[in-house]
Amino acid sequence: MRKLVSFMHVSLDGFVAGPNGEMDWIKVDEEIFDYAGHRTSVADTALYGRATHEIMEAYWPTAADKPGASKHDIEHSTWYKKVEKIVLSRSMKSKKLPGTKIISENISKEINKLKQTPGTEIIMFGSPSATNFLIQEGLVDEFWIFVNPILLGQGIPFFNNLKQRTKLKLVKSRAFSSGVVCLHYEKI
Repeated sequence: MRKLVSFMHVSLDGFVAGPNGEMDWIKVDEEIFDYAGHRTSVADTALYGRATHEIMEAYWPTAADKPGASKHDIEHSTWYKKVEKIVLSRSMKSKKLPGTKIISENISKEINKLKQTPGTEIIMFGSPSATNFLIQEGLVDEFWIFVNPILLGQGIPFFNNLKQRTKLKLVKSRAFSSGVVCLHYEKI
């Protein structure tokens, strides 16, 4: 069975964005890109909520072609163009996007089927609402939580209205020179 792995940046007080969706506080640099890139490069499927997909789609398809593109931009853009993309969205169900499947109904059943198909890993980037839904359905197998050294005080929480306990085991932690700490957990 394929694993579903959630990648999320959070503030120390557990928010994924400010009250108006601000993400300018997230620290990402080459050190973090290299660390996370080792994991994402083996995944053959990317899973997104609608809003995160729109952000990704606006940048990654052409990121490698821009003058002065960083090593990470080139690597991730190349990966993004070849990986299967799945978007969880009720509002996009009639859209046709190349290399992208939209799941708008029977989400749990469809993700369970996806996890049973041949392949490596399914990586979910951001997408807090979709991630919360999948956590509550017991479908997220691992978490890579990048804790940023900031207290926002308010905003969009990562874990929102969870209705059940989910036991986790810390697999690895890594502190970066930027002050960000990555906590890698597996569901027990």
